[in-house]
Amino acid sequence: MNPFNLFTVKNLSFLLLLSAVNPAFSQQDQVPASKNPFSEIHKGDVRRGNKAVRIMFYNVENLFDILNDSLTSDDEYTPTGMRGWTYNRLQRKINNISKVIIRLGGWEAPEIIGLCEVENRYVLSELTTGSALKNIGYKIIHRDSPDPRGIDVALLYLPDKFKPLSTKFIGIDFPSDTMSKTRDILLVEGVVLNRDTVDIFVNHWPSRFGGYLETIPKRKFVASVLKANVDSLQKINPMSKIIIMGDFNDESTDESVDQVLKAKRDSINLAPTDLYNMMTGAGTSWNRGTIKDKELWLTIDQFIVSASILQETGHLHATPHSAHILDAPFLLQDDDAWFGSKPFRTYYGPKYIGGFSDHLPIYLDLAY
Repeated sequence: MNPFNLFTVKNLSFLLLLSAVNPAFSQQDQVPASKNPFSEIHKGDVRRGNKAVRIMFYNVENLFDILNDSLTSDDEYTPTGMRGWTYNRLQRKINNISKVIIRLGGWEAPEIIGLCEVENRYVLSELTTGSALKNIGYKIIHRDSPDPRGIDVALLYLPDKFKPLSTKFIGIDFPSDTMSKTRDILLVEGVVLNRDTVDIFVNHWPSRFGGYLETIPKRKFVASVLKANVDSLQKINPMSKIIIMGDFNDESTDESVDQVLKAKRDSINLAPTDLYNMMTGAGTSWNRGTIKDKELWLTIDQFIVSASILQETGHLHATPHSAHILDAPFLLQDDDAWFGSKPFRTYYGPKYIGGFSDHLPIYLDLAY
């Protein structure tokens, strides 16, 4: 069969979008006509088709609509609020996020996307149907959480690549502070490429606002809730394929992730029910992580998987080095205060600068 017959209109549309939103692709990464067009767009990227999926996670940093919600503390993200958050700024933010998704996808759009810091379904609908993603066909899983700022987690997916079977929003009730609220954990069970069933958790754990030491107990408690849900799945099926992603506001060596969730950083001699932190290799460089705190890069956005995903051949699987941080130049800006670079965010303090997010996105490749 002529391989060009496999090149669908949807693929072509996506590549045109990629070229349009990413000049670096059109000028530097363009594949010469003499090469196999399915070989690679840039290093490490191949056409996935029905042989692989790319899962993305992105903390999009305060994706609010412009309306004041009387039930949440979102006043600063309104036209008359401290941020001067207007419809034009919202649309620029949405267009920026769509550019990141398109750039990260490579030959095709990412099949599954976890997001956090989204206010509601409206901004998700604007992202999936009112931006460069409008012809891709993403579906949305979301509900409003009890977070006081009104920010939630969500999952986007391509229905021809991922078919949800069940959805559960896991609420967090802190025993020591019943008035304190935070984001739900989203659990979606689904079938990937009509073959393997996976359980996907999307997280956004409590922030360090108020002090790192003071907020450790809350993150440890959320970790215990997540671990209990993982244990329940593995009790039913020890070979469950579990994918955990999110902004944990802790690194792989912190207590919540290392000791409570028990996500291991060594891929040697793992039992199928062990959890392995895929960011062990992706975020160890001193000059790169997913967020920058003064001079320090931290990798608080992570993928964690059940070891069964690393061990089963012939099924959907990953290697210990299948997770990556997207640190494309357009997502960064010079760091005049602490040297090097830093994420190009939407606001610098109170000043609007029109960037993307204070986090860099991460992605995980799974293949047969």
